[in-house]
Amino acid sequence: MRAAVLTGFGAPLTVRKVPEPEACGGEVVVEVLATCVLPYTEEVFSGRRNYPLEPPVVPGPGGVGRVVRAGPDATRLRVGDLVWCDPTVRARDNALTPDIMLQGLSSRGEGGARLARHLPDGSFAERMRVPTENVHPLPPEARDDPARWSSLVVYAIPYGGLLAAGLQAGETVLVSGSTGNLGSAAVAMALAMGAGRVVAPGRDRDALGLLSDRFGRRVRTVGLTGDEDTDRAAMTTAAGGPIDVVIDLLPPAAPSAVTRAAAMTVREYGRVVLMGGVGMLGGADLALPYPWLMRNSVTVRGQWLGPRTANVGLIRLVASGALDLSADRIRTFPLDAVNEALAYAAAHGGPFDRTVLTPRVA
Repeated sequence: MRAAVLTGFGAPLTVRKVPEPEACGGEVVVEVLATCVLPYTEEVFSGRRNYPLEPPVVPGPGGVGRVVRAGPDATRLRVGDLVWCDPTVRARDNALTPDIMLQGLSSRGEGGARLARHLPDGSFAERMRVPTENVHPLPPEARDDPARWSSLVVYAIPYGGLLAAGLQAGETVLVSGSTGNLGSAAVAMALAMGAGRVVAPGRDRDALGLLSDRFGRRVRTVGLTGDEDTDRAAMTTAAGGPIDVVIDLLPPAAPSAVTRAAAMTVREYGRVVLMGGVGMLGGADLALPYPWLMRNSVTVRGQWLGPRTANVGLIRLVASGALDLSADRIRTFPLDAVNEALAYAAAHGGPFDRTVLTPRVA
C-alpha cells in the first residue's frame, strides 16, 4: 500500500510504498477514506511545536474508513463497515492512569511514546491499524460525505472538554479562543449540547461576524483589546448574567493573560477547563489568584482529549442534526498532494475551514 511518511522534522512528507498493516488480537485494519488535516499540522512536522513524535512515521490523527480486517475479539464490527477511527489511544494495562497517545500526531510521557512505537500507523495512508476499541460505526448517511465526517477529530476536542466541565442545558459558556479552528468548533459544540448562551471573544472581527451570522442571538461576540481588565469587563457584560463554564482553546503563541482574563469571568462555583496550548512554547505561566479560586469555590481542570464514550455521543449529535456540519467549508486533496494539503491547511485555519486528505476514493 501507499502512505505519506514523515522521515524527519522539517522534511516534506514522502508518499511511498510501505508494508500492509496486519491486525492482531484487539486490532482492526481500516481502509482510510478521509482524514482531516489540522491547521497546525505543518508546525508539528516542521518541529516548531516540539511534539513528541518520532520519525520515521506515518502521521495523521484518526479518520473515516471501511473495515478491511478485524481481530478475533471484535464481536460487532464486520468487514465493509463504515467507521470513525478515534486517534486517542490508551494503554490497557493501567485503568487508573493509562498512558495515552494521539495516534499519528503526539503522545504523553515515555509510556505514550512506547504506544506510539507500537502503533506507528497514522491515517495519511491507504490503510491503517487501529485498536478495536477506537473503531466506531457511523450511520448510513456518513457514506454520502466521509470527508465532512472526518472533521469529527476537530469537534471531539471541545466535546471532551465540555463533558469534563459537566455542561448543563441552559448554562452560559465562554469560549476563550473562539475565533480559531478549535475554538469555533467549541462554540458550535456548546450550542449543540444545549448551552443557553455562548460568549465568543476574539480579535478577528471577520471571524466574530461569521459566528454571529451562523448562530444568531445565542452567541455574544466580544472584540478583545489586549487590556486584561477591560476585556474581562467586556466579556462579563456580554454574558448578561453568570458565566457557568469557561473553556480555553487558545494556541501556544497566545499570552497567558488572555486565558486568565477569560477564566476569571466565571461565576462562584463555576468551572474552567484548559485545553489549549498556552505556555507550550515558553512565556509566562498561567497565574490565577489563590484567594479568588478558594473563596469563590472555582474548579479549574486540565483536559487532554476526551473519554472513549465521547465518540458515541459525538456521532449521535451529528447524526441527529444537533451538531450541523453542513456549513463547514471542505477542501479535499488526494494522497499524492499531501504536502499541498499541509500548506493549504496552514493558510486556511479559520472558523469551520476543513482540509481533508482522501487516501482512498469512497
